[in-house]
Amino acid sequence: MSETTVVERVNPLPAPLRQYVESPERQRQLHKRTMLIVIISQIFGGAGFAAGVTVGALLAQDMLGSDSYAGVPSALITLGSAASALIVGRLSQRLGRRTGLAAGFLAGGLGALGVVLAALISNLALLFISLLVYGTGTATNLQARYAGTDLALPTQRAKAISAAMVFTTFGAVAGPNLVNITGRFATSIGFPALSGPFMLAAAAFIIAGVVLLIFLRPDPLIVAKAMAEAQRADESLNGTQSTGVKDAAMNKTGIMIGATVMVLTQIVMVAIMTMTPVHMKHHGHGLGEVGLVIGIHVAAMFLPSLITGVLVDKYGHTLMSYASGITLLAAGLLAGLAPGESMVFLVLALALLGLGWNFGLISGTAAIVDATPPHTRAKTQGTVDVLIALAGASGGALSGMVVAQSSYSVLSLAGGFLSLLLIPVIVWSRKKKA
Repeated sequence: MSETTVVERVNPLPAPLRQYVESPERQRQLHKRTMLIVIISQIFGGAGFAAGVTVGALLAQDMLGSDSYAGVPSALITLGSAASALIVGRLSQRLGRRTGLAAGFLAGGLGALGVVLAALISNLALLFISLLVYGTGTATNLQARYAGTDLALPTQRAKAISAAMVFTTFGAVAGPNLVNITGRFATSIGFPALSGPFMLAAAAFIIAGVVLLIFLRPDPLIVAKAMAEAQRADESLNGTQSTGVKDAAMNKTGIMIGATVMVLTQIVMVAIMTMTPVHMKHHGHGLGEVGLVIGIHVAAMFLPSLITGVLVDKYGHTLMSYASGITLLAAGLLAGLAPGESMVFLVLALALLGLGWNFGLISGTAAIVDATPPHTRAKTQGTVDVLIALAGASGGALSGMVVAQSSYSVLSLAGGFLSLLLIPVIVWSRKKKA
């Protein structure tokens, strides 16, 4: 009996999967195809994500009549993101990335439509419920970055993450800068101007979901799991076990490092970003200027990703995590100390805020991927993204209260200094790992 026959009996695979497991060339081709589909979905997903971020606080301010609750939309979106991250992660683990990501984007699109309806009829209960559901789209947009890593080589994972993220920029920058256009369209059909960006979000999320549902075949995570099972079967026959697999399965320290980096950067970024449109409005800036600042901020969140990915692969996620903390500190100091009337300083501060978040997200994501084997990867990633979303919800909810009780400057300075916690946490975890 041949060794191939034995392996197949130990680990029977369907023929469509076996052709990828047995052919590195087919794996490379599938990885390229997966990246293309993920990139297309990210362009639309980015537009859906950024539209809500830009006007969510302003919509709440109009409907609630108070700055104290301007952070509520961000909190609700991120709470919805937290719950759905767990669901999308577990759904992806069980049925594959295609099913999990498509379901998440389609749900986000329905949530955006609910926000539009709530704005039209001035229904706060519907607004809050719809923002929670809309958060599913933002969580899915973030989780899609993992799909590009399933079949990537270990030395190219950060590049795969960054490639998916950088193309989010096209939609994410377009979204805020279409605020005036979508607002005029909304008013032309009898809807409130601030509901226009959520119309764009609904269309963008639904298109992203349909693209993934139709074209993400074969599913990269299912193929990666099949490859891992085949490797384990081969090792059991040979009486060996891969050190890399053992290390990945047991690397709880790596998961903790990645989660901590992403949680802290999310808190700081969401808190400052959420209250920037309100701060600008108080200093006489118009909706178009708000869209410009948030658009540049979102561009800084995603556009440097290709360079960040190369740096993470070359120098490691630890060094880039340090860079994240220092960059976020600079953003907080500049936002807190600069005059509110200055567009130049606001643009620079929000650009640094986005860049620091970018450093933290890619380095943290790389740490998580390196620390998880395929058979638990999506579930673990979804759980970590729950923590990230909850951190964002806390930052968004508290930001309005902090500004109402003190000022935007206090919020920004506090966020900047909070980011420095990244450095001692990583130093401590490295000593523990050693």
